[in-house]
Amino acid sequence: MKSYKFKVNENGYTVNIKSHEDNIINLEVNGTPYEVVMKANVKTTKTPTLVRSASKQPAVPLKVNPKSAKTRIVAPIPGVILSLNVKVGDVIKENDLLLVLEAMKMENNIVAEKSGTVTAVKVEVGQQVLQDALMIELE
Repeated sequence: MKSYKFKVNENGYTVNIKSHEDNIINLEVNGTPYEVVMKANVKTTKTPTLVRSASKQPAVPLKVNPKSAKTRIVAPIPGVILSLNVKVGDVIKENDLLLVLEAMKMENNIVAEKSGTVTAVKVEVGQQVLQDALMIELE
């Protein structure tokens, strides 16, 4: 299990702990095996639990500037393009499925935020994309 090196009165000792069950510890000191019985229970430490406090501000959905001429569809998370449902020149409506992005073994549907015409498709099926990578442009 664990190995320790000690120096007592200028003498070196190598202690290897072989097993630990309840209050009995089997160890080896410089090659000589020993069985040690502890008088008190050894407390076992638990893995710490991380606690995250709630955000003070509610999440604000991403809004598209309705006055802008072009809309950029970017990857919300890194992943792989599983399917591409549009091509350049397609006219789409709001909430139409543009593509499917696989991330962390989950399929994420990427939909149009507003109506328009597809002016550029910057990805292809099977391509890996990073977060915030430009995938599709709409006009």
